[in-house]
Amino acid sequence: MSTVAASIEVENLTKEYRTPKGDWFKAVDGLSLSAKPGSIFGLLGPNGAGKTTTLRMLSTLVGPTSGSARVAGFDIATEPEKVRQHIGFLTGSTG
Repeated sequence: MSTVAASIEVENLTKEYRTPKGDWFKAVDGLSLSAKPGSIFGLLGPNGAGKTTTLRMLSTLVGPTSGSARVAGFDIATEPEKVRQHIGFLTGSTG
């Protein structure tokens, strides 16, 4: 039996933002997940749950505060150019 590496590996990923009042807000708090090649994965949650922030970190548009993630085997923090060569990402809003 062969072991297939995950296409996306996330371990304890956290993103904090400073509010206008100077407080800290955790948009993503210790997220861990794994998605294997060819799988279908849904990232679901209510508004403000951190879905968009997570995707922005995985696509290297924003850096994580802590934790780590690999996309297509490449580290999002140390190999962002290689991550971008292996993904397509379109973000936007409706309404």
